[in-house]
Amino acid sequence: MPRVKKQDKKEIKRRRKKLTPIQTIKGMKDILPPEQLIWNHVLENGRKLCGDFGFGRIETPILEHTELFHRGVGQITDIVEKEMFSFETRGGDKVSLRPEGTAGVVRAYIENGMSKWSQPVKLYYEGPMFRYEKPQAGRYRQHHQFGFEIFGDECPAIDAQIIYLAWKIFQKIGIKNTTIQINSIGCSECRPAYKKLLTDYYEMKINKLCMDCKRRLTDNPLRLLDCKEEKCMQVASAAPQIIDHLCEECHDHFKNVLEFLDELEISYVLNSSLVRGLDYYTKTVFEVWESNAEGAQSSLGGGGRYDDLVQILGGEDTFAIGFSFGVERAVERLLQNGFHLERKINKDVFLVQLGNMARKKILKLFDNLIDNNIIVGESLGRGSIKSQLRMANRSNSKIALIIGQKEAIDNTVIIRDMESGMQEVVVMESVVAEVKKRLKK
Repeated sequence: MPRVKKQDKKEIKRRRKKLTPIQTIKGMKDILPPEQLIWNHVLENGRKLCGDFGFGRIETPILEHTELFHRGVGQITDIVEKEMFSFETRGGDKVSLRPEGTAGVVRAYIENGMSKWSQPVKLYYEGPMFRYEKPQAGRYRQHHQFGFEIFGDECPAIDAQIIYLAWKIFQKIGIKNTTIQINSIGCSECRPAYKKLLTDYYEMKINKLCMDCKRRLTDNPLRLLDCKEEKCMQVASAAPQIIDHLCEECHDHFKNVLEFLDELEISYVLNSSLVRGLDYYTKTVFEVWESNAEGAQSSLGGGGRYDDLVQILGGEDTFAIGFSFGVERAVERLLQNGFHLERKINKDVFLVQLGNMARKKILKLFDNLIDNNIIVGESLGRGSIKSQLRMANRSNSKIALIIGQKEAIDNTVIIRDMESGMQEVVVMESVVAEVKKRLKK
């Protein structure tokens, strides 16, 4: 192999110095091991509770046909208008990275014939969503949602169960100072008359509206109630309330939902401005809000009924309701509240070695132990036996298996009881059986 000249080495080194580190794309975030502890805490509690409530896990593709979100989420929504990552494939298909989870789950419900399953069908999901919006605290362009849906039951008790499960998850993970903000936005029978009433009201206030709300007045007047602009919020505070204009069926349904929540002793607030940002909602809509020490409130997640969505996406007429929350936002709230988890390092056995021959033996021994479901720790660096035994103590190991040069040649292992310090030499072929016997004791 030709040798690299000294001046060439200097040139290579000089060029490398010019390279700038590549950073994450704006709005994306690395999730490092310390934070993963809290992520796992949130997700594991969510999975456990969903399992307790009879939900099965579903995974849908990250990439879907763009039409799914146009039809399902609604074209006159911020998500579809401004926030989707959409592109055309080489084959000419128009596709999008999913901006939310419900539309994909509904598509899967229809495509996989779940309407033929025993109803109601309960599904939960977790995974990344993508929205091209200004990054903010707890919300990134790639963010993760945990959500759950129930298909095939119109009973108000199902609404209460979804709300209870959402509330319970936050209680379980450690966000306890929460209230349910709740409203009913009616159905296809009563909503048109209310929309007309709302439009008439806002047309008299049009000069006080932001540009987005002026456009929404024609296309989607309900969204005017949800605007966060200060001047629009003032106008919305005096707007007609939909709860006063519900049809008898929607009124009775909502009344029953509230009675179930009273029975469950879940704190809720009637919020006439709550309409949620997606077109598919009907009847019950709700959000889980947390209050901080100063009294300010912020939404942790939201959901509601979407009894028309399955039919809109080509399925049979199906009652449905769901909820989702952002994992990043939940993790951030826990950190702000001082929540802390220590990484637990508990190893049954710790492998200690000295020298290359011993390392080779250790690698094979490690494999044999994990094949026997024994939790093993090791340090294959150049640390002394003394430092490796300190690591064994820190990992709460009951047993240390020590191989030095002599043991490697003799094909033996020193078994050390970490509590008593007693040591015994055994042949390599017997070490796994001996370890299992001692751990059983």
